[in-house]
Amino acid sequence: MRALLAQLLGLDPAHYPQGRMSYDLRRLRLHGLIERIRHSHRYEPTTLGLGVALFFSRTYTRLLRPILADIVPNAPSARSPIRAAFERLQTLIDQACQEAQLAAR
Repeated sequence: MRALLAQLLGLDPAHYPQGRMSYDLRRLRLHGLIERIRHSHRYEPTTLGLGVALFFSRTYTRLLRPILADIVPNAPSARSPIRAAFERLQTLIDQACQEAQLAAR
C-alpha cells in the first residue's frame, strides 16, 4: 500500500517511510475523510470523504482544466481518444450523481 500511495503523491516509494504513511492516514482519519475497517488494516472513505473527493474532482473539471487548457498550448486535442473516454466517464458520473440526488454545493 505504501508504494501505491507514494506513487499517487508523486514520490519515490523509497522516500516515503512507513511512519509518514501512518501519519498521513491518521490525519485523514482524524479529519473524518476515511475510517478504518474493523479487524483489518484497511480503510474506506466516509460520506464526508466521498463528498470532498467529488468536490475536488468537479473543481478540477470545471475550473482548473479549462484554465490550464488556455495556458498550456501543447495540450492534447479536444477529439483525442483519451479525451473522448474521459468525457464519457464524466457524463456517466454526472448521471449517477443526478440519480442519487447528489447536488453540488
